[in-house]
Amino acid sequence: MIDGAIPHLRCPVCRETLAREDRALRCPRRHSFDMARQGYADLSAGRLPHIGDSAEMVADRAGFLAAGHYSFIAAELARHSTGGLVLDAGTGTGDYLARFLDGSPEAIGIGLDVSKPALRRAARAHPRAAAVLTDLWRPLPVADAAASVILNVFAPRNGPEFHRVLRPAGVLLVVTPAADHLSELVTAHGLIQVDPDKAARVSGSLGEHFTPGTSRTLRRELKLTAAEVRTLIGMTPSARHVPVEELPTHDLTVTAAVDVAVYRPR
Repeated sequence: MIDGAIPHLRCPVCRETLAREDRALRCPRRHSFDMARQGYADLSAGRLPHIGDSAEMVADRAGFLAAGHYSFIAAELARHSTGGLVLDAGTGTGDYLARFLDGSPEAIGIGLDVSKPALRRAARAHPRAAAVLTDLWRPLPVADAAASVILNVFAPRNGPEFHRVLRPAGVLLVVTPAADHLSELVTAHGLIQVDPDKAARVSGSLGEHFTPGTSRTLRRELKLTAAEVRTLIGMTPSARHVPVEELPTHDLTVTAAVDVAVYRPR
């Protein structure tokens, strides 16, 4: 974890500022939070209701993203380069945040996630990024109006908290799967389909606090080996529901389709 991110963090118990003391973060009221040996800070402040992606899912995601298959998504996000703080809500392995920071040399990043296996990777993803364990559905351990940009890629959306931590002139970038995302795998292997009301649900979760701006649908044909297809299935919520004997044994072309929407605070 980099010290440059600490001024933007807040105690999840009392909302006071935090300071680093050895391998812990402490507030003036002496609430103390450990920094894991792998480099992320635990600001969960109590038992979490869920643990997020498993180590196996995270490993599959890391391999798939490292191969560059979703680089077109990272490139679209990086068009909104900025200075100041970039907050990645649901950072996973930290890949999108790292690529964004590569294009924003004056920015620093904080990646939030509930998955410890993911944060172990996110903590090493970029020298200007910190990784923090927290539940996105709870109040975020981030200062008011701290972020210039919030990234939200295939992750939960906490509209009130996003609005609180985003600067008045900041932008929220939301990436969600389009209707035909991974359609070949949905048809062949029964993967969980994209909710047809997805766009309405996204708008509903943010509409009270944000005004929608531009939106783009990006599509790419991914020519994948059988191993890459298995990895792709392994990083999705359907991973636990596809029997091993049904996994592909041949190369396949798969459609990747996502909606990238820009929101500004009301």
